[in-house]
Amino acid sequence: MAFSAVATLLALGIFLIDTLSPLEGAIAVLYVLVVLIASRTSRREDIIVAAIASIALTILAYAVSYDFNDVGSPALRAIVSLAAIGMATMLALQNQAATETLAGQARLLNLSHDMIFVRDATGVVTFWNDAAEQIYGWSAAEAKGQIADTLLGTQYPADRAAIEIELVENGRWEGTLVQRTRSGSRIVVDSRWAARRDRQGRMTGVLETHTDITERQAAQDAVQQAQAELAHAARVATLGELTASIAHEVSQPLMAIVTNGEAGMRWLRRDPPDLHEVESALGRVIAEGRRASDIVKRIRAFLKKAPSPQSELAVGTLVEEAIALVQREFMRANVQLRVDLQAGLPNVSGDRIQLQQVLVNLLVNASQAMADHPGERLLSVDASYSHDIGVEIMVRDTGPGIPEEHLRRLFDPFFTTKRDGMGMGLAICRTTAEAHGGRLSVESLPNHGATFRLALPAIEGGVLE
Repeated sequence: MAFSAVATLLALGIFLIDTLSPLEGAIAVLYVLVVLIASRTSRREDIIVAAIASIALTILAYAVSYDFNDVGSPALRAIVSLAAIGMATMLALQNQAATETLAGQARLLNLSHDMIFVRDATGVVTFWNDAAEQIYGWSAAEAKGQIADTLLGTQYPADRAAIEIELVENGRWEGTLVQRTRSGSRIVVDSRWAARRDRQGRMTGVLETHTDITERQAAQDAVQQAQAELAHAARVATLGELTASIAHEVSQPLMAIVTNGEAGMRWLRRDPPDLHEVESALGRVIAEGRRASDIVKRIRAFLKKAPSPQSELAVGTLVEEAIALVQREFMRANVQLRVDLQAGLPNVSGDRIQLQQVLVNLLVNASQAMADHPGERLLSVDASYSHDIGVEIMVRDTGPGIPEEHLRRLFDPFFTTKRDGMGMGLAICRTTAEAHGGRLSVESLPNHGATFRLALPAIEGGVLE
């Protein structure tokens, strides 16, 4: 109402001056101010009314002053004034339409549950929606004018400059960020950026949309922790089954140490002492001691709870270490082992302990499947490489095979055919294989054994030495 009243009084004042003043000028041009003041009401009708009234008063003033008889400079001034009023009206209406569009978009952004803000090319916040106020804790008035990264203490998953380059080149960027709220707490957000450009294609600002995934991330971390705990329990259970094998592996070098030590003592007591034989005996003692140490280290690594770092692994070494852990199991079940590794196998990348656990589990299962099976007990371990599959390790037994009804559920958690089984071994094995970018599958025919295939992506240029 205030803007309407001011516009009305200003229009009357301009009319009186234009009509009664002796000044020879385009006084009616000042009606542009009336249109501009009317546009502040944000109502299209007010602009149109102000424009019509201004045009009418301009024509009326000209009629009163010149009675339409003077078509010289007074008429030209009147035409200029009318043109100015028309142009001002058109621009005011366009500006109001653009403002309404922007206001509608802002209202839509405020309805979103995601935190949305706009920053200019220098990172200064120019828009801050309601969800951003609620979650971050700063009001729109407080956030505007602040540098977004400084305000939120944003931590990026990669170099900030590299992210900005990707945004400029592609016009968008997505990733996970860690940010700070006003209370000082840290939140994890799924961030999506969209670049805003002018008509010349230059970036003028960035629209950022953030989804709070703090709870989801915490849940994922908890699941991963639970999987790690479960995998550790499975390793402990596997080692429990392999206790006899472990004792046998450790006792062999220890007995060799004792034997070579006694031999060295005998050579030392001779008259004269045979120092060459003593040196040879001590060398064998040292070698067997290192062998025992390596066995213990291998078992401790297998039992270790924390995951080992990803590294480049030679497939042959991986297979040999797994076989060494279950060698006693093969002897107990009277299983014959055949190993066939393709020459020049590429290396794979992964967690050595986790992949070793997969192979140990498959070898133990195969050995136990043949333990009470009549006939030949042959366990074959083959490794080959193909471009389509990658590195494939096959564990094949000659046991009774797996029934059709069990094949469909074999990798389901808690499904087991063993009397004392946990039902998690194969489920963990498949999860581990998939986590390494590979897959674990099984084939079986009744009375023809089972074949497990572990496929892993190969490292280009990484060849088994």
